[in-house]
Amino acid sequence: MSFNTISVIGLGYIGLPTAAAFASRRQNVVGIDINARAVEAINRGEIHIVEPDLDTVVKQAVQDGFLRAATQPVAADAFLIAVPTPFKGDHQPDMSYVQAAALSLAPVLKKGDLVILESTSPVGATEQMAQWLAEARPDLAFPPQAENPDIHIAYCPERVLPGQVMVELIKNDRVIGGMTPACSERACELYRIFLEGECVVTNARTAEMCKLTENSFRDVNIAFANELSLICAEQGINVWELITLANRHPRVNILQPGPGVGGHCIAVDPWFIVAQNPELARLIRTAREVNDAKPHWVLEQVKAAVADCLTATGKRASELTIACFGLAFKPNIDDLRESPAMEVAHLVAGWHAGTTWVVEPNVDAIPAKLAHEATLVSQEQALQQADVLVMLVDHHAFKAVSGDRVAQRWVVDTKGVWR
Repeated sequence: MSFNTISVIGLGYIGLPTAAAFASRRQNVVGIDINARAVEAINRGEIHIVEPDLDTVVKQAVQDGFLRAATQPVAADAFLIAVPTPFKGDHQPDMSYVQAAALSLAPVLKKGDLVILESTSPVGATEQMAQWLAEARPDLAFPPQAENPDIHIAYCPERVLPGQVMVELIKNDRVIGGMTPACSERACELYRIFLEGECVVTNARTAEMCKLTENSFRDVNIAFANELSLICAEQGINVWELITLANRHPRVNILQPGPGVGGHCIAVDPWFIVAQNPELARLIRTAREVNDAKPHWVLEQVKAAVADCLTATGKRASELTIACFGLAFKPNIDDLRESPAMEVAHLVAGWHAGTTWVVEPNVDAIPAKLAHEATLVSQEQALQQADVLVMLVDHHAFKAVSGDRVAQRWVVDTKGVWR
């Protein structure tokens, strides 16, 4: 059975590339988002996020008539939900966006449709979504209650790297977790429209846990590197040299430390495991705490650099300018979600009595969180005029600046760019 129309609910960093991937295979795709400006931009063939090659694919798909966007769900044969799943203040998963998306598409469901949850979610979320849909549409049969359901339901998490989404979306293997074998097969049929990787079939709960496991594994390994950086600073050891030396061991591959961990996945997903397994997930919890604490440690390094600068120059704190390099959660993108660099800049600006500048080549305006605390300036202005430099994100533009061009004596380099 073919898919005449595919609908993607949520047109953010995952939803829009996914919609574009289907449309690039000449499938009729309708993207849904509550952000009217994003919808209008997409319908003009433009994009509202930064992702290499995405602008070209979207423009062509819109021009060819295979992609359009709307603010309300319409009838389709397959629905993919790709909305945020943040956590609440106590690190409990917030499924309200998924629930709202499911209930919004419920009225247009018909027998034979496929609904896939892509949003990173706690174990059991797909079953919960099926229950919400069943309650909203009692005229239709849903798994697991029905052996031969009217609606097929599956969980299929993305596993792509920001900055390489349009390549990895197509090339990477995909974990398909259907609520029944038939649901899995139907989901595989859908993804094979553009997928060059393998569809690996399992059940929904295992697929949900797989996504959380992948990002928790990465978080734990980053925490090890970040903890090493704290220890090395205390011991007067260059952590970058240490890691380079240790990695010459044939079975050691230590990651690089930084100001913390950010993004919508690694900084969030491990808490979903901890929330459901608070007594068992001890290592995962500790890794999260190590990484979440790193921005505050960086602030202490900045305070020490400022103190040295004041002693050496005789200036007052109010006369000093601190420049923070980078706000995104990783290099060469504009995504600020859960960014430790943003947190550091916020902490520095809130503490510093003088001027705080931020340099972020991937945004056009100062983020709201920093609007009344800091000023967005150019890289050259910061290098020439700031007293203290704080390197937070290793963007290509920053790495292109050789260390001998950095005249400042007081540099806090959390990424080892100018070491």
